[in-house]
Amino acid sequence: MQLNRLVDFHKTMGDPTRLRILSLLSSGPLHGQAIAGKLGLTAPTITHHLKKLRDINVVYERRDKNTIYFYLKHSVVHQYCESLMELVEGKDTKVNEISDEKQKIIANFFTKDGKLKTIPAQRKKKLLVFEHILKGFERGRKYSEQEINEYILRFHDDYATIRREFIINHYMYRENGIYELNPVEMWAKIDG
Repeated sequence: MQLNRLVDFHKTMGDPTRLRILSLLSSGPLHGQAIAGKLGLTAPTITHHLKKLRDINVVYERRDKNTIYFYLKHSVVHQYCESLMELVEGKDTKVNEISDEKQKIIANFFTKDGKLKTIPAQRKKKLLVFEHILKGFERGRKYSEQEINEYILRFHDDYATIRREFIINHYMYRENGIYELNPVEMWAKIDG
């Protein structure tokens, strides 16, 4: 599962009213007025929360004559919970795996001995190349500018440009000539 979808799910679920709505719907479908009555809230408030829950795909609705009933998607909630556990336990292969397309791009821009032939002009390809280079850095470790330059030289002679791109694309943080990897969530997005 994509990390941003998992984050959106947990942000949305971080509201007590939405959790109570899910709890009610876990017993079966209900219409908005029934949910409002059980929770002691107004219909517009329930409508607002149900829209948020529909946005993350955990509820759906069906019309029966003039009444709209809301249903819980148990399998979707279960999938989000499983994805979080896989991520926490380091078993999330979907977050870490490299697609065939990414492998082809890496193969096109790197020689067999790992040297970068050229820095791609297309943004998506450029970010994939930088992420490939970044794999050799350790999380939480601080690097001097000289260490960064020497590391990048293993891949390409223009270490200054690549080092600058690491900062521009939020892969790394620099303060007083010391560099450190940012959390992956801060990195420039390839698909956006």
